[in-house]
Amino acid sequence: MGSYEENYLSKRPQYLCKMCGKCCRVVTAQKPYEELKKLAQEGDQGAIDFLSIFEPYKSVHAARKVDAGIVDNIINRLKEDGNYVEKDMTFYRCKYLQADNLCGNYENRPTLCRYFPSSPWAIVPPGCGYEGWLFWKREEDKQKIRLAKEELLELKLLAKRTKDPETLKKIESVEHKIHRNIELYKKYGSEDW
Repeated sequence: MGSYEENYLSKRPQYLCKMCGKCCRVVTAQKPYEELKKLAQEGDQGAIDFLSIFEPYKSVHAARKVDAGIVDNIINRLKEDGNYVEKDMTFYRCKYLQADNLCGNYENRPTLCRYFPSSPWAIVPPGCGYEGWLFWKREEDKQKIRLAKEELLELKLLAKRTKDPETLKKIESVEHKIHRNIELYKKYGSEDW
């Protein structure tokens, strides 16, 4: 795990979890089901962990019968971010979720469960205790990207004012790093922030 993720996870207020079980009842993955199965066969630990606890619903309609609010929330967020591909959409349920909304495998749950939501960009069910906190964390990320874009503008101005090849090389290097950072958030819409 990188330092950003470790920093995020160390600050994640676990007490916000309402233990409603919604995040286990209807979930989706970033990769299509067939791709997850292939990755698991190739030994990808994340895919193995995910498929060891989550079972796919037969259809989006079947997941919607369980909780239409969660399904629609996920689809709408993916559409907002430009990441919705209907043919790749699979919803899952945790096979360890009990009737009281608690985990029947709590002591042995994989890392992906221990650290959910593992990113400010995680899609949580409506009413989740993390909703407001995740919103503010996303806003912090957006502000960092906006500041990085301002730095790019300042670097362009600096590059226009200098003729020194060594300085221009350093400016180019910094610009490249900033563009890479912005690119990390592209799937969340960083071009428009």
